[in-house]
Amino acid sequence: MATSSPQESERIDALRAEIREHDHRYYVLDAPIVSDAEYDSLFRELQALEAAHPELVTPDSPTQRVGGAPAEGFEKITHRVPMLSLANAFEEEELDDFDLRLRRLLQQLHRDADPADVDPKVRPFVAPEETPPFPFFCEPKFDGLAVELVYEDGVFVRGATRGDGEVGEDITANLRTIRSVPLSLEKKVPGRLEVRGEAVMLRADFEALNRRQEEARDAELRRREEDPEARHRALPRLFANPRNAAAGALRQLDPKITASRPLTFYAYEVAEETGGFERHSSRLEWLEELGFRLSGEATRASGIDEAKAYCERLLSRRHELPYQIDGVVVKVDDDVLRQELGAVARSPRWAVAFKFAPEEATTRVEKIDVQVGRTGVLTPVAFLEPVHVGGVMVSRATLHNEDELRRKDVREGDRVVVRRAGDVIPEVVSVVAEVRTGEEREFVFPKLCPSCGSEVFREEEKAAWRCINATCPAQLEGRIIHFASRRAMDIEGLGEEIAGQLVSKGLVKDFGDLYDLSAEQWAALDRVVGDKIYQLGALVGGKLTDAVEKSKHCRLRSFYNALGIHLVSEEMSKRLAQRFTDVRGLFDADAFAVEAVEGFGPERAKAVVAFFHNPKNQRVIEHLLAVGVEPEPEAKAAGGIFAGKTVVLTGTLTRFSRDEAKDRIESQGGKAAGSVSKKTDFVVAGAEAGSKLKKAQELGIPVLDEERFLEMLGVGGEA
Repeated sequence: MATSSPQESERIDALRAEIREHDHRYYVLDAPIVSDAEYDSLFRELQALEAAHPELVTPDSPTQRVGGAPAEGFEKITHRVPMLSLANAFEEEELDDFDLRLRRLLQQLHRDADPADVDPKVRPFVAPEETPPFPFFCEPKFDGLAVELVYEDGVFVRGATRGDGEVGEDITANLRTIRSVPLSLEKKVPGRLEVRGEAVMLRADFEALNRRQEEARDAELRRREEDPEARHRALPRLFANPRNAAAGALRQLDPKITASRPLTFYAYEVAEETGGFERHSSRLEWLEELGFRLSGEATRASGIDEAKAYCERLLSRRHELPYQIDGVVVKVDDDVLRQELGAVARSPRWAVAFKFAPEEATTRVEKIDVQVGRTGVLTPVAFLEPVHVGGVMVSRATLHNEDELRRKDVREGDRVVVRRAGDVIPEVVSVVAEVRTGEEREFVFPKLCPSCGSEVFREEEKAAWRCINATCPAQLEGRIIHFASRRAMDIEGLGEEIAGQLVSKGLVKDFGDLYDLSAEQWAALDRVVGDKIYQLGALVGGKLTDAVEKSKHCRLRSFYNALGIHLVSEEMSKRLAQRFTDVRGLFDADAFAVEAVEGFGPERAKAVVAFFHNPKNQRVIEHLLAVGVEPEPEAKAAGGIFAGKTVVLTGTLTRFSRDEAKDRIESQGGKAAGSVSKKTDFVVAGAEAGSKLKKAQELGIPVLDEERFLEMLGVGGEA
């Protein structure tokens, strides 16, 4: 082992200081000033120097965050100052009661005291009738794991879980892996410092972790297919929520596993009076100066009314925060008042936890059923024993799709954890498998649509099963709205309100029925004006009748688009119309023929074949043709000013919409493309043209302004 030189020792100290600064900026301030590559270079240099001179390695070195063999178990640690729990409040009235208790208690203490015994320099004597508003400090109540960090002369030496408040577990090695835990403080603090706070997993880190778990699970499943002997291995599991993920990470016996699960530490308290501060808020500012991360959401409040207003604000922003919270902690900010108020049992009198309505609850699955959405997607739904979640009564929750149902292994009769976050539809998070009785029933996913009885369709490597029947009652309203839209059959006036009535009153069971309705039937439909309901009347009914009649003469591309074929967009409908000019020709077309269409791969071709081979869809198309709908085949522009040219539109045109301009280009034999490349022949630039114009100029592609574009189309100054 080589003896270190003074220069190497100085370099090690400098590297540690620089890396600590970068860690603080990245993990605490969210303001990095170097790239990952630069940081890695500094870290590797420090590792190399310490490897060459192990006698210079110190416990607070950044390289010591992860190291050592897994522990056999966690040593028990008795907290020098108990980590007290907080009394809970669930309603605003309980916050008022908390404030009133503090006032009465302080009045009683002062009433019992001799005014001569109260040092006015510490706390002036307050008569019962003159008790002032309490100075409160409000902060988020993190939904993570409470821990304690112990520092000796500014160096992190030990960390523990809260445990039962008196005794916790030594998780020092795991806490060292958390980058927002300072291994040495930014300022010199002599003696012992005990910092309390919460270890949490940020929402973004939790989602990333679960994505990695899902990828690992998929890889393991593939290995099982190749190697049956691998089936005895446990599958990587997804974590139910950030709190469970954080708690599980900190209780790993191997610190390397903890390090792989990103955690963040937020400080919120000091165990004993340190630094001579008079207010809790000042002490937190000091902790921030020492290098600790704070929530950034805490604030002082003058009196309970301001504290309640803070609780309301934070509740409204609950889902915008980067971490999960389950309430607000309201504390007395004045340290002298804290000392006077003291504690009762295992809770301080000077603080209360205002708990938000829980977003997770446990209940039982009564049955599982499948619902069909407006786009035809089949979604399994768990019907539950009603339970309060997130402040509302929940009686059903989504299971998303068949794969999710199988992955979570949800069965009828299961005890499950249900989550409701904000306005999100409740979902089943996980199964409490430990309480299964054997009476639970596995759910068999249907092969036919539960709404119309048609066979369901699933794309390869996709999770959703889909009903592709154009007359399926569950999706008919949405299909009618799409059918009537401007880039489809363009039936002006037929929107969501009218489509809903056509379906609910049984007037339309497939698209062809629209053309069988009389003017009187249209006129008898309702419209809502303010809080009153009126009939459409003869005038509006006549306009709708005319619009429906007009739509019979449509382009074939619009007709294909109106049918709402899965995976077939407006652009794909145009390409389909260029290849299949007779609609009935698709009734017998195979996937190979459809794949020959530009842009149609195997999955899109499969969806087209499934749609047109479906007998119910064939009957819908025959009905449309029978009532007089005449889709006009695409006219092949043999010539035209843009014949054989590729044109890109950018910016805003005053004479045409983007779609109308595309149609004009195609009518002149051109191709309207979406992006600029070396193969582009012209770029038409309207007002506020952006990056496409810049790229065209860089590539030397001719640019047409709107006036020149109109001249080339031969429309000039037409009105």
